[in-house]
Amino acid sequence: MEERARVPPGLPRPCPTVSYWQDPPADIADLRTTAELPAKADYVVVGSGISGAFIAYKILCKQPKASVVVLEARQAASGATGRNGGHTKAASYRSFVDHEKELGLDEAMRISRLEYANIVATHDFARKHGIRCDSNSCDTVDIIYSQTHLDAGKEAIRRMREAMGEDDPAAQYRVFNAAEARKIFRTPSALGAFQYAAGSLSAYAFAIGVLKLALGKGLNLQTNTPAESITFTDKSGRTIWSVQTPRGCIETPNLVLATNGYTAHLVPQMQGLIVPLHGQVVAQRPGLGMPQTGLPDTYSFIHETGYEYMITRPPLTLDEGTIIIGGGLWQLPNSGASRYGETDDTSLEPTITKYLRDCTSGFFGSHWGPDHASGRIRKEWSGIMGASADGLPYVGAMPDMPGLWISAAFNGHGMVWCLKVAEALVEMMVGDEGEQRAVDEWFPRSARMSGERMGRRFMGRKDLRAPGEGGFGERGRP
Repeated sequence: MEERARVPPGLPRPCPTVSYWQDPPADIADLRTTAELPAKADYVVVGSGISGAFIAYKILCKQPKASVVVLEARQAASGATGRNGGHTKAASYRSFVDHEKELGLDEAMRISRLEYANIVATHDFARKHGIRCDSNSCDTVDIIYSQTHLDAGKEAIRRMREAMGEDDPAAQYRVFNAAEARKIFRTPSALGAFQYAAGSLSAYAFAIGVLKLALGKGLNLQTNTPAESITFTDKSGRTIWSVQTPRGCIETPNLVLATNGYTAHLVPQMQGLIVPLHGQVVAQRPGLGMPQTGLPDTYSFIHETGYEYMITRPPLTLDEGTIIIGGGLWQLPNSGASRYGETDDTSLEPTITKYLRDCTSGFFGSHWGPDHASGRIRKEWSGIMGASADGLPYVGAMPDMPGLWISAAFNGHGMVWCLKVAEALVEMMVGDEGEQRAVDEWFPRSARMSGERMGRRFMGRKDLRAPGEGGFGERGRP
């Protein structure tokens, strides 16, 4: 695993697989607001996914006259945002016990509440601004196939309710026994289930919508313009960052890296702190025994050593009922260690491909029915996530690098972190003293970038478990 953590990420590959969400591409997919790359800007953001898009939008809301440039290596929102499974799902109970043990109760509660608040904020923002992304606030259910995880989940939920209060929305769960789970959720082999608030949407369409809002406020978007390297100089006592691209250089006093799994390409100090993780997703037609307009809940399927995550496209949307399912990393040797350090999203891993194609009919058993006459598979694709050394994103000012900011390494959980992280980061960057104190009241201190966190490194397989893979209380930190 240490060897995988040392693999340089490089730049995003040309000609990646095309995700379900990106077909067809958005009308601004290849937009360059200006024909030439500006020579300088007040703020430069590298990365145009949800994180980068929302950071740019929030800067322009607070400083309408600022010049803000977003650089994207490929098409707009073509990284992890445009390639995920469409889930807004926290599963905070699966990390709460670890967080309390390692970080303290206050931090564990802050993280859980942030994740819940981020889900609510994402869907509220889409509705308020009329972003057409098939936003669907609904319940989710974790179907449990491991007695170990079932018992630990019940204990974690009990502890969350005890610590946070049963009325806290972030601590509200329903627990189902085997008979109930099998009947209600059509899963004949379930040992039990946990149900709680979540949602689904097209993260690609959401990010495109945010970019369009930012463009309306003056954003300069430069797609197909990879940031090849960054350097800094001192000009009249002020640090100025230079971003080198194939189309020239742009200078800024404020550089934000929303580069997730690719961050170490620009900041070598992050090698071994952020490790890329190659994931796969498939879109498939439901069996004829399943509801053809979608299930009321989203799903995860939790095994002893791995998991899958699944949504169905909600009623009255394009391809309503279509199943989007990802995961399967645990089907590979060493729990998928070979997928870490891998940034080739132009390809699919054959073992995972076969598993994701076949697993849904196994989960739902006789409820699945015959396959659709048009075949099961609609689309298959891959994407690159960013795994951090301590399981939390890196947010804030880079130590000893004035003017360099980071929002990266979401560990496959960007949909329950990105908006609130962007909100906090922009307040850290441009907020007044009162606004910065307000952020301190709710943002997890453990997610802030620091010299101490930069001293951590991956220490074997436990630190590289994907969300939901590790046993409760087992995640190690150096």
